[in-house]
Amino acid sequence: MKIKRHLEPVGIIDIGSNSIRLCVYDGAARVPVPLYNEKAVCALGLGLGTSGRLNPAGVAQAVAVVGRYVALSRAMQVERLDILATAAVRDAADGEDFVRAIEQGYQVEVRVLSGGQEAKAAAMGVLCGTPDADGIVADLGGGSLELVTVQNGDFGEYVTMPLGVLRLSEASGDDKVKAAAIIDRHLKAVPWLKEGTGRALYAVGGAWRAIARICISQTHHPLTVLDNFSLEAREALRIIELVSSQSKKSLEKVPGVSKKRIANLPLAALILEKVIHATNPDRLVFSIYGMREGNFYRRLPERLRQQDPLLSVCRQMAQMNARFPEHGDELMAWMAPLFPNETQHQARLRHACCLVSDIFWNEHPDYRAEQAFLRILRLPFMGVEHRDRAAIAYVIYHRYQGSDDTPQAQMAIQLLDEARLQRCRVIGSALRLAHTLSGGAPNLLRESRLYGDAGELVLEVPGNNPAFAIENDRSFDRLAKALDCANLVFRKVG
Repeated sequence: MKIKRHLEPVGIIDIGSNSIRLCVYDGAARVPVPLYNEKAVCALGLGLGTSGRLNPAGVAQAVAVVGRYVALSRAMQVERLDILATAAVRDAADGEDFVRAIEQGYQVEVRVLSGGQEAKAAAMGVLCGTPDADGIVADLGGGSLELVTVQNGDFGEYVTMPLGVLRLSEASGDDKVKAAAIIDRHLKAVPWLKEGTGRALYAVGGAWRAIARICISQTHHPLTVLDNFSLEAREALRIIELVSSQSKKSLEKVPGVSKKRIANLPLAALILEKVIHATNPDRLVFSIYGMREGNFYRRLPERLRQQDPLLSVCRQMAQMNARFPEHGDELMAWMAPLFPNETQHQARLRHACCLVSDIFWNEHPDYRAEQAFLRILRLPFMGVEHRDRAAIAYVIYHRYQGSDDTPQAQMAIQLLDEARLQRCRVIGSALRLAHTLSGGAPNLLRESRLYGDAGELVLEVPGNNPAFAIENDRSFDRLAKALDCANLVFRKVG
């Protein structure tokens, strides 16, 4: 869904040990919405552990790829282009020569991140989407593994280790016993890892995203969105240990996993298994946001960094797609009396629902509920748990009178308990009534009042305004049914 831009886009070229990626983001957004994303596998770090130098074939390819990405960025008129190099370039004896070739060849500046800077950027990427993240961020690349603690919107202890999948494969000769010993030796040297006990472990990196797909398949999870897919650590270990013991031929049969990832999957699974045992989290959370998004977040103006990432993107979508964007905040206030005891988290999700409740008005009426549901499930919300994403989608589905007897509804029903489903139905029915009452236009709702009173559902409207002549509309009845209110009171006042 297109979001209006007020600033020029910003670009990031990430020169990693295995791949090089260009991401161009909307420069006006709190959330890093990718306008363009391209990756090339150059394997710069291949053989680095033995030779101490970058892979010669990879160097030639990488220089050409970076040249293409610089040219594309300039054609897109990016406001700023950050070129970041990580473990392979940082550790190689000829890393400076590689950087010089790029800088002189394309008149750009390359920033080679230290291990600490790379760890902090990965943590910032997770915090960009989940400001309340609490636990340990683990970022696995081709050349290194970074671990960093996150809490209260900031990072703390951090460490970088030469345990990237390419480097570990070379160091162990692809011998799993030897690889396990190397991993154990590095992890045992980090005294603060047990700070992760009972908290979350946030897994970042392409190899671990491939493992997330396997976990989704193995658990028959109804939602295939990778970001913020989470499961209990015990369940995660069961699946990860299975992956680490599989042959590459067996892994080729797993649907949805890139064949380019398969060669490194057993080692990636082994590393994740060892990190889980070392940090002892209660749950594993897969994040699609890492170093690149952290760099984006670091450069945001403070006024944007302070915004709630979920509400920010919902508000931007409403601004571009709703008939009357300001109506979302009115909806939030208007139905508030129905939810006197809601938590801050519940209020945040309800607010998100109100903001996006009218962005699908131009969909075909016969398919509006279904289209709204499916599109919300796949929208670029940051750091939203799958149950919360499903709840928002289910609310809007009911706002458009969707039936529970459909495959779409069942996707949400599998993820939500009955109490949450009931709350979603109430919010969706209230949204339906509000849009019917006001026609979606701003300011009208302020003249009415909706509240519950001793088992009654009461709607008070101004008697002298004909816009509120809706006594026979079924929206009021549906809301009463959702609230389990036997008595409805439609009262004209004034």
